[in-house]
Amino acid sequence: MLRKLSCIALAVLLPAAAFAQGYPLKPIRIIVPYPPGSAPDFTAREVGALYSKSLGQQVVIDTRPGAAATLGHAIAAKAQPDGYTLLLATTGGMVSGPALVGDKIPYDPLKDFAMIGLATYVPYSLVVTGGLAARNVKELIELAKASPGKLNVASPGVGTPNHLGAAQLMTMTGIEMVHVPYKGGSLAITDLLAGNVQVLVTALQLVLPHHATGKLRILGVGHTKRLRAYPDIPTVGETVPGYYNTGWWGIVAPAGTPQAIVDKLNAIMLPGLAQTDVIQRFEKNGLEIASSTPQGLRDLVISDLVMWKKIIKDAKISVDVLP
Repeated sequence: MLRKLSCIALAVLLPAAAFAQGYPLKPIRIIVPYPPGSAPDFTAREVGALYSKSLGQQVVIDTRPGAAATLGHAIAAKAQPDGYTLLLATTGGMVSGPALVGDKIPYDPLKDFAMIGLATYVPYSLVVTGGLAARNVKELIELAKASPGKLNVASPGVGTPNHLGAAQLMTMTGIEMVHVPYKGGSLAITDLLAGNVQVLVTALQLVLPHHATGKLRILGVGHTKRLRAYPDIPTVGETVPGYYNTGWWGIVAPAGTPQAIVDKLNAIMLPGLAQTDVIQRFEKNGLEIASSTPQGLRDLVISDLVMWKKIIKDAKISVDVLP
């Protein structure tokens, strides 16, 4: 009986291994849950170029924005698990969205995806309008404490990592700011530039040009340490110990994708992302290269889900559906 079961197991594994060995036989699609020209789109194209060069097949970028990045994730979760549909998974789609609305999202970030690996960290920055009398995080906290509820903090929407990053700052410091959600990050930045709102937590690369001109002021980044490309920008954690608000993007596939394909794709990403020219292009876009094993990415999703659920509970944030 044992011998018979071993033969059955071998018969199942051999076709999968043979399939992976010949993979890919046609173009690969990477779904991006953001619009064309966005930083996630840039990241997917960089990873796609690595795959294309190594595997000798075209990689097609399929942008599917909507529903705070959860639309693209839902499409990828339902795709055939054959290695020909991948997803640029994001913090919003894998962590903050599921943490906020739970089973209202039509996929489970841990059950419906096969993790392949991290691609980049997305450092969120704490930014104020250029006319605000706060030159650093300490001064912003003092200003907010002196006038509770007088400062407006913008975000691209309820439950986004931007919103949760601002909520985390408020709960950790005891300050009160009025949350003003927008339908997208560009609108929030426009109103910040106009002075209609005073504070914003947003991806670093979106505000670097305005910081350079003095129209906006980056007070700190939510990463665990200062960024190599921007060592003069402090971390928020230097003033508020324990503060952490760093997003990430990684590559995943639908659950059930053969492990041999997952391992093959991860083995291309690891050395590819370590190339100097690739690192420099990411840093130029305000991003920091990250890499991991498939299990490493899974562990990150698990730990971030725990963290964001606590922040949502502590800040008493609730929403029926994502925008």
